[in-house]
Amino acid sequence: MKVRSSLKSLKTRHRDCQVVRRKGRVYVINKTNPRFKARQG
Repeated sequence: MKVRSSLKSLKTRHRDCQVVRRKGRVYVINKTNPRFKARQG
């Protein structure tokens, strides 16, 4: 999982990427391609 200062660029990488907020942190999750997982905050 990558820790990024901005997740906007990661969301546009793949069409299945979703930006999710959990416990004050922002995550990018992708069910079909897990290598795009990322966290912010």
